[in-house]
Amino acid sequence: MDGEISTEAVKELLENNADVRIVDIRDERSFEHSHIPGSENVPFHELSGRIEEFEEAERIVTVCPHGKASVQAANLIGSYEGSADATVESMEGGLEEYGLKYGLVSEKESPNESTQSTESPF
Repeated sequence: MDGEISTEAVKELLENNADVRIVDIRDERSFEHSHIPGSENVPFHELSGRIEEFEEAERIVTVCPHGKASVQAANLIGSYEGSADATVESMEGGLEEYGLKYGLVSEKESPNESTQSTESPF
C-alpha cells in the first residue's frame, strides 16, 4: 500500500478523469444505497478471489465507511504481485466524510435513476 489519500484528492482525481479505480469494499446492498459516482463494488470478502481484476490498474483507491477496513483492502491489493506497479491507496475519512462533503449517488429501482445526496450514507 502506498498510503492514504484525502477525500479532496479523490474528488480531484475524479473531476480530472484520472485513470483511477475507486474500489468500494462494502456489501452490495450498502453500495446500491450510496456510493461515489464511478466507483466499483468489490465486497471485502470477495477481494482475495477477485484480486486478478486489478492487474492492469495504474492507480487504485479503496473506500469503506470510515477509512479503516479500506486500509486492509489496500494492503491486500498492494501485496498482490500483479498490482506491484500500481499506486494503491486507502481513502482517509471514508465514505462518511466524502459523502458529507461532496455527496454520493444512490441507485433506486434502476441504475438510470440515480440521485445524489450530501447526507451521511450511514
